[in-house]
Amino acid sequence: MTADTEKPPETLRQGIGSLEIGLRILNTIAESPRPLTLKNLSDQLQLSPSRLHKYIVSLLRMGYIMHDNGSSYTLGRSCLTLGVAAIRRIDPIRMAFTAVEELNETTDKTVSVTVWNGQAPLVIKWLDASQPVAVNIRLGLELSPFFSVSGRIFLANLPEERREAMLGAFFQQPLALPRHGGKLLQRDAFREHLDQVRQDNLCCFYGDYLPDLNVAASAIFDINGNISSVISLMGMAGDTDIRPGSTLQQQLTGCAERVTQAICGQQHPKRHTG
Repeated sequence: MTADTEKPPETLRQGIGSLEIGLRILNTIAESPRPLTLKNLSDQLQLSPSRLHKYIVSLLRMGYIMHDNGSSYTLGRSCLTLGVAAIRRIDPIRMAFTAVEELNETTDKTVSVTVWNGQAPLVIKWLDASQPVAVNIRLGLELSPFFSVSGRIFLANLPEERREAMLGAFFQQPLALPRHGGKLLQRDAFREHLDQVRQDNLCCFYGDYLPDLNVAASAIFDINGNISSVISLMGMAGDTDIRPGSTLQQQLTGCAERVTQAICGQQHPKRHTG
C-alpha cells in the first residue's frame, strides 16, 4: 500500500473538534444521575463557562438538551428521538448469533444460543467444535429448565412468583432430583443454587449429567433487565476448564456481557427473598 492510498487508523483521522466537544457535553449530561449546572459541566469537562455556554446554546436550540429548574440541564427531546431510533435498529438475536460464531471460532468449543419459550429453553443456534461432542441436542430442541445450564439461568432470573410456582410443581413429584457438583439438590438447596447462578450470571455443569462433559452458560440481558437469550459452551472435561476464573469462563461471560452492552441491556438488581 502506497503513502497516497494508505489510510490512517480511525482514531487518528482528523475530525471536527467542536463537534467532539459538543458530544462530550451530551455524554456527560447523559451519564449523570441528576441534571447538571453550567458550573458542574465546566468542572467535569475542564472547559471555561464562557466557552461552554456557546455549546449549551446550540444544544438547546437543536433540542438535544433542555433546562431543568431554570439553572440546570438535562437531555432533551432530540436525544429521546435519537435513542428510540437506535433501539429500533437493535437486533439482539442476530447480535447473539454473531457473538457465538466468534466464540466458536476463538475457543473451538461447541456453543449454542437458547431463548425462553414460556416453559423451557429452546435451542435456536448450535455450532459444533471441530471435534463435536456426542450429545443428543440440536437446533429446535426444547431443554429442561432443571437439568440444563441454560434452563437454570432462565429459572434463576424468572419473577419470584413464577419461579416458585415452577419449583413447587417440579418438586411435588420429581422423577429425579437436580444435581450440581456431584450432589443431589432438594428444593431449598436448589433455590440457593439458583440464587448463586443469578448473582454470578453463570451456571456450570462438571460432568453432572453426561460423564466427562463440562457445560457452562451465561445470559444476555435486554434494556428492561430481562433475559434476551442464553449463550452456552461445552466440551470434554479434559480440555474444557470452565471453573470460575478460567480462560473459557471469562470468554463465555465476556461474550454475553459485550452483547448485553451492545443492546443497551442490564441485569435486574438481585431480588431480596424471605
